[in-house]
Amino acid sequence: MVTQKKANELVALARHPKRFTPLQYIEELFDEFIEFHGDRYYGDDAAVVGGIAYLNEQPVTVIGIQKGRDLEENLKRNFGSPHPEGYRKALRLMKQAEKFNRPIITFINTPGAFCGIEAEERGEGEAIARNLYEMSDLKVPIISVFCGEGGSGGAIALGVADSVLMLEYSIYSILSPEGFASILWKDSSRASEAAEMMKLTSYDLKDLQVVDKLIPEQLEGKTLEQVTINTYLKHELVKTLEQLAGLELDSLLEKRYQRFRQY
Repeated sequence: MVTQKKANELVALARHPKRFTPLQYIEELFDEFIEFHGDRYYGDDAAVVGGIAYLNEQPVTVIGIQKGRDLEENLKRNFGSPHPEGYRKALRLMKQAEKFNRPIITFINTPGAFCGIEAEERGEGEAIARNLYEMSDLKVPIISVFCGEGGSGGAIALGVADSVLMLEYSIYSILSPEGFASILWKDSSRASEAAEMMKLTSYDLKDLQVVDKLIPEQLEGKTLEQVTINTYLKHELVKTLEQLAGLELDSLLEKRYQRFRQY
């Protein structure tokens, strides 16, 4: 039995500072992870982590948008808000995955792309748009996992996938509830009210077919142990990869195209 939480409760849980991060999922679910750095244009962005690893002995490319686990790491990771070089690093790794025929798995937990002037000067919008364009036609299976916040274009820049999984206590929206309330009512204090309207919960997004599969985080109102959540997620990743691997390339790309056309 699933006891659905209110939207504002899920927003708080998705942002909880002790929430499992993408890097922790990579460490727990995959073997022999080797991290790669740099976009080969400007520099390295610590808000985006990525490299190669094994999932049940299958080589994969795995990429995540990483928030910090404490204040020091949050400062290093820019609180999970990537600069353009982070998205370009992700694309470099995805193109490498295509070259070597490795499936791609992305983990998304970001309030959105960094909105500072230096990010705009280095082409933030172009970097995000380039990822959307390139991911739509990558010739390998792609799975995206929303495991915390999924904010705006900063999230979908790693979310153009054949299958989208979502942790139950995660959110995914065009902007934050605070931003939504500020635009609609000129009052960010009404963020909880905005969250209820935005259809940003995992339950809403599953009903709208934006998300393909929910990974449970509670049973009969009680939060599951992290090791149990990890087991559910790994099982679903393995099963989904097997299903996608069974598709012909033309069918894989057509299904990906149609998936996003329906929005």
